[in-house]
Amino acid sequence: MSLGALDLHLLGEGRHQRLWETLGAHVLDTGGARFAVWAPNARWVGVAGDWNDWDATRTVLQPAGVSGVWVGTDDRVQHGDCYKFAVRGFDNVLRLKADPMARRTEVPPSNASVVEAPSPYQWADDEWMHTRAGRVGGSNPLRIYEVHLGSWQSGRTYADVAGVLADHVQHLGFTHVEFLPLAEHPFGGSWGYQVSGYYAPTARFGSPDELRAMIDELHRRGIGVILDWVPAHFPKDDWSLARFDGTALYEHEDPRRGEHPDWGTHVFNFGRNEVRNFLVANALYWMEEFHIDGLRVDAVASMLYLDYSRNDGEWVPNKYGGREHLEAIELLREVTTVCHELHPGTLVIAEESTSWPGVTHGTEQGGLGFTHKWNMGWMHDTLDYFGKDPVHRQWHHHDLTFGLVYAWSERFVLPLSHDEVVHGKGSLLGKMSGDEWQRFANLRALYAWMWAHPGAPLLFMGSELAPFTEWNADTSLPWDLLQWDAHRGVFDLVRELNSLADRYPALWERDREPTGFQWLDADNAANSVYAFVRWGALGNDAVVCIANLTPVPRPGYRVGLPWAGDWAIVLDTDAATWGGGAAGHGTGTVSARSGSSWQGQHDSAVVDLPPLGVLWLAASRTGG
Repeated sequence: MSLGALDLHLLGEGRHQRLWETLGAHVLDTGGARFAVWAPNARWVGVAGDWNDWDATRTVLQPAGVSGVWVGTDDRVQHGDCYKFAVRGFDNVLRLKADPMARRTEVPPSNASVVEAPSPYQWADDEWMHTRAGRVGGSNPLRIYEVHLGSWQSGRTYADVAGVLADHVQHLGFTHVEFLPLAEHPFGGSWGYQVSGYYAPTARFGSPDELRAMIDELHRRGIGVILDWVPAHFPKDDWSLARFDGTALYEHEDPRRGEHPDWGTHVFNFGRNEVRNFLVANALYWMEEFHIDGLRVDAVASMLYLDYSRNDGEWVPNKYGGREHLEAIELLREVTTVCHELHPGTLVIAEESTSWPGVTHGTEQGGLGFTHKWNMGWMHDTLDYFGKDPVHRQWHHHDLTFGLVYAWSERFVLPLSHDEVVHGKGSLLGKMSGDEWQRFANLRALYAWMWAHPGAPLLFMGSELAPFTEWNADTSLPWDLLQWDAHRGVFDLVRELNSLADRYPALWERDREPTGFQWLDADNAANSVYAFVRWGALGNDAVVCIANLTPVPRPGYRVGLPWAGDWAIVLDTDAATWGGGAAGHGTGTVSARSGSSWQGQHDSAVVDLPPLGVLWLAASRTGG
């Protein structure tokens, strides 16, 4: 971990991919520690800490040539000591600054950095790491359970949540957990989206090694880990990154590029080599040091557009006169490229809310290189539809079909995320129209529609409990709801949807192919009925989804089926098992009559559609 000329050269070029091994605090084998910090415009830099009674004049750093890096050692420093850099800035003001490269911090609201020796943690997830690439390649399903760790069960730590969280996710059948940001952040109310310590897991829940152990346990159970990552902006706290050396070092000097009007935060200067390096290395850090299986990149749209959330006169065009943020685009392409090259099989998912082309296309094709993109359009259209009184749904019928027009333009995740159940938006159950019975029926139908739709489902924690009220980040999820049949029914249905998706790969294995999906009944607006086929990989197996999204039972509905014979009713969301009214089939089979062509299919069968319900029928040409 020496600091050599090559390190400084790579940092200057923005190409140091293991930056955390160079900058920051590093315990030395000979005792003490070496400190290194990038502060090119500082007049003087020292380190104040527990070992020198917080007198920075007793641990003074020296500039390393013209690199902008200040370096020094102190043989009194020990693992676990708290410290800050004392930076006399270009403006001649002395500031105590947390280490931008700190790998551990104090527990907020305290904000000092903590000296962290190299981790002795021994990983036990080799089998998982060697097989995880199937999620990217599409040979395995992707179903994501989104978690805010502080409120899943309040008061838990990395150490004691690992087993119970793994039990829960494994029971429900999700393939991945996606954590809201776990990098250190001063304000808990930001849910982690205003990051102060990009290289430090939040100390709220324990040590870095305890986080490693939690991830290891999830991997041992066959559960992947995705981490929300926030390169779009950072908070203005004076002890953190803002004006680090008395100048706009990490942020852009021009507020039209360097400040985010929506969040009151700074925007990174993506065009500066060292800043780009800081972010690219950080993405690699989480994958390398914590075995993260994927990053969900937050607020990508705010990075792509110079005029994002800005009025005329509040933004500066790029060198071609356009609104595209060229430096941010190059950063995103570099992040996706190096993640795929150095950690093949990892996911890099964009939260991107516009129609930017090629988000999940390869960088060699001019795309951004992400593996997946959140389908925000699908989310808005679908929730808007299910929130309408069924009497009005016939006039909005194509809110549910429109997403299939562009479903294969990108590789999508279907997100029912934390953003949809907070800030007065209500819970998912609360968004549904009708009386209490109809709301539960609508919610069950929504989930079955979502799981059958092309795209990987993402569900925010607690949505499996069907709470009446929206998410509160300051309290635990309302686990007591599971004692009530209607809520338990939704919970058990989510588990069944995941189980059926494993049993019937036609529901996901051709998500990337338009020929894996076929409409049977897309225009039945008068009855608010939809029907489609999901085809298996070889075309010899299929799942048919039929949705009746009014509270009127529709007996005797004829549905076209690809071949004759028995089709198993593998799902009926109105079944009593899930808290429904049992007005449909429940379970059993329906028989498709040969030669009874219908809806473009050679054969057909007659089924009874339950009110506000979804049926799944499944069969293969060889039986089963």
